[in-house]
Amino acid sequence: MDVRQGLSPRPARALVRALHRRPRLRLALLLSAPLAWLVVAYLGALAALFLSAFWTTDPFTSDVVRTWTTANFREVLTTSVYWHVALRSLGTALAVTAVDVVVAFPIAFWTARVAAPRHRHLLVVAVLTPLWASYLVKAYAWRTVLSADGPLDWALKPFGLNGPGYGLPAVITVLAYLWLPYMILPIHAGLANLPDDVLEAAADLGAGTWRTFRSVVLPMVLPSVAAGSVFTFSLSLGDYIAVQIVGGRTQLIGNVVYSDITLDLPLAAALGTLPVAAVVLYLLAVRRTGALDSL
Repeated sequence: MDVRQGLSPRPARALVRALHRRPRLRLALLLSAPLAWLVVAYLGALAALFLSAFWTTDPFTSDVVRTWTTANFREVLTTSVYWHVALRSLGTALAVTAVDVVVAFPIAFWTARVAAPRHRHLLVVAVLTPLWASYLVKAYAWRTVLSADGPLDWALKPFGLNGPGYGLPAVITVLAYLWLPYMILPIHAGLANLPDDVLEAAADLGAGTWRTFRSVVLPMVLPSVAAGSVFTFSLSLGDYIAVQIVGGRTQLIGNVVYSDITLDLPLAAALGTLPVAAVVLYLLAVRRTGALDSL
């Protein structure tokens, strides 16, 4: 018998037994590749962004000078224009999240509790269908709809009204449409897991529709709503493409960073740390609701 045939299975069996006895080691090996990619591609990019914010730009040559300074952060934190842009961006992200909650809740309630069980999977696919289209295609489609002579303006003219045109309301509308599926799906999952006997008990105790929703449904689905808000808030806070397409003269933190990155990279990096810090604080606040367990 070949020596290799007699010896080769033994290390393999020993490795299998070792991994079977150590589930944590097995899990660590399975997650090592994606975690390494996360550290290198995402956290590494954030680290590079944060480090470049401490550099400066030569005013004569526009070259980046790698000398440590906090001047960029002082400028961002003391210049009123940047504060106004940051607050406007934060308000826009919160407005998009609120609009998506209002629109997504009845849709998710229909798909999870009202529609026939055999149709629910098809409705979920229908909710996901807009995500298959290109971001730019959807944004430019909305640009056509919101234009001065677009379909919306044409439909409102018989009533003596005009379309919103381009600006901050258009940005909120487009972002709310783009990120709506990310709000519907978590709420759908939360409503689908809502026990039927809880709703029946509320009805037996004489609770009406609004009382049942306020006292039973909403507290149990609130973590799912918060989970969806993580996506809508973070994606809206740093978006700059929709602002460029339908924002008109609106300045949000995303397109300010985009416009400054070729002129003053360290200043743009310092400004880009603001949405990162806001998202981290938002995640810490949402974590208290248990929403991160619903992601």
